[in-house]
Amino acid sequence: MQAKKVIFDTDPGVDDAMALMLLACSPEVELLGVCTTFGNGAIDTTTRNALYLAERLGLRAGVHRGAAAALDGAQHAPPVQVHGHNALGDIALPNHIGRAVSGRSAHGFLIDTLRRHPGEVSLLAVGPLTNLALALRQAPDIAALAREVVVMGGAFGHRGHGGNVTPFAEANIHADPVAADEVFGARWPVTIVGLDVTHQTIMTTDYLRALAAEAGELGALIWEMSRVYQAFHRDTGVEDGFYVHDASAVACLLAPALFGLVRGPVRVDTRGETVGRTWLDEAAAARPAQSVCREVDADAVLALYRERLRAD
Repeated sequence: MQAKKVIFDTDPGVDDAMALMLLACSPEVELLGVCTTFGNGAIDTTTRNALYLAERLGLRAGVHRGAAAALDGAQHAPPVQVHGHNALGDIALPNHIGRAVSGRSAHGFLIDTLRRHPGEVSLLAVGPLTNLALALRQAPDIAALAREVVVMGGAFGHRGHGGNVTPFAEANIHADPVAADEVFGARWPVTIVGLDVTHQTIMTTDYLRALAAEAGELGALIWEMSRVYQAFHRDTGVEDGFYVHDASAVACLLAPALFGLVRGPVRVDTRGETVGRTWLDEAAAARPAQSVCREVDADAVLALYRERLRAD
């Protein structure tokens, strides 16, 4: 089987870390690079976390520091109530990390890599979309060079699934709505894995205990770093466990048949009360149709995650 070349754009993040583990445990993936962005923490925090994870997982891929703020310069306070003060559930982190960031910016790395491997690279973005938008602004030609773009973000109201930071907006899109609108409007194939499906997939406490018992060091790490994450979900109405956000996007990349899609032009509200809202705009004939996930085989996604980590 030919390896699937992937660039992971991320703001680690408990669920980002879990998504990176799934990528690292998937033999069909050739991880070309990890690009960091602000989001679940400030850029210094998320980049440090990416370096820590790259070292702990034994990744050969380089880590490329990315955007520190949204395209318009806006900065949001990190969601410490969700991911903890260090964005990895307040686990103890080493004082020294042997890995270092590359000398190439995240968006520069995106441009260079897409041009080096035309039609071969999948972009997997699970944070604010600022790095992708910066790359498009500097090099619009790259839209024709990407194999696909898979995004964890958005909420389209299917089965009543609204936003998670406002009634309208999901966190990644809300953090840089202008970037998201530009990415969804570019002429590359985008698949959006939003709250409509991630809220259908829950890792329960029993599931996490089994993972801790079966998946060795990674299972134990997930158990440790997800304590704060579980507490947040419990306090916000999830009776047992937590939603599977970023790892669902990885699952969509690896096993797209597990997801049901609709297609159409996607817009993002960039100002006003509904800023960050994502919606299908059938009247936007000038914009390309993109794919939006609405259904998911949640049991199969959970089984895929468990099987990959258990086998590693």
